[in-house]
Amino acid sequence: MMAKMTEKQKRFADYYIKTGNASEAARNAGYSAKTAHRIGQENLQKPAIYKYIEKRNKELEDSRTADMKEVREFWTGMMRDRMVEPKDRLKASEFIAKTNGAFIERVEHSGEVQNNVDLSDLTVEELRKIANSDD
Repeated sequence: MMAKMTEKQKRFADYYIKTGNASEAARNAGYSAKTAHRIGQENLQKPAIYKYIEKRNKELEDSRTADMKEVREFWTGMMRDRMVEPKDRLKASEFIAKTNGAFIERVEHSGEVQNNVDLSDLTVEELRKIANSDD
């Protein structure tokens, strides 16, 4: 359970989140300019304030960052919007298809392939030598 913070400490934490400066946050929260630096540093050491700042930063980050559902909804909206340029609608549909695994990338191999090679009787050291011989 999170320890209680005073209203002034909460203001300090909120200002600190905005500014990243403990002294400035302390002054803005109502602490005296004379003690702002010391109080700011002390407040950052208090577990309740530190946890509050961590929690709020996580919430703010979550609200600023799009997740894949939101990205897909955006692409779908673009793809379906007849006012969007056809090339952009096509690109949005391509992104949707790629995230759904619709395209398979092909890889060409130009080396030799050995068929029916039984490696089960080899030791770990022998397998390592084979694996490293291609380097």
